[in-house]
Amino acid sequence: MPGRRRKHSLTPSDRALRGRIGAFRLHARRDPRETTAAARAAFLDKFEREVDPDRQLSAAERQRRATAARRAHFAQLAYRSSLKRRRNEARDE
Repeated sequence: MPGRRRKHSLTPSDRALRGRIGAFRLHARRDPRETTAAARAAFLDKFEREVDPDRQLSAAERQRRATAARRAHFAQLAYRSSLKRRRNEARDE
């Protein structure tokens, strides 16, 4: 019957594609900087809490350390990614 939902579940690639379609539609209607502002603020605040959990440092020093912690986080991600690529290349040979 038309309009009836299938009983089959979606594959992971189907779900990813549907999510991508939804994101494109959302960003076509709204500014993505506005829709992600709260998430970005929470992400950045995580580093401030990490370097100064008791809020004892000055704002400038806390910000400086949070920036360093964020850079370290992304450098670690890049390092892990390079190790993974190297392992995958060695496996494929």
